[in-house]
Amino acid sequence: MIKILRYTEYLYLAVAVLSIYEVSQTWSTERDRSYLFILFAVVSLGMFLFRRRYRRKFEAQRRRMDSDKE
Repeated sequence: MIKILRYTEYLYLAVAVLSIYEVSQTWSTERDRSYLFILFAVVSLGMFLFRRRYRRKFEAQRRRMDSDKE
């Protein structure tokens, strides 16, 4: 389960990178489309950080519970 969560984090990061690339390609021709991709990049980076933080918190809680059982 944790491995799947780790992959989804990096999926958000990949979407952010692709969005930034798209912004760099369309900035001078389609400014409105570029703003949309800037929004995608910001939201994707936020989701990456959010998911990473809660995965690490979940892992720490699990380690703490495992050590209490021993």
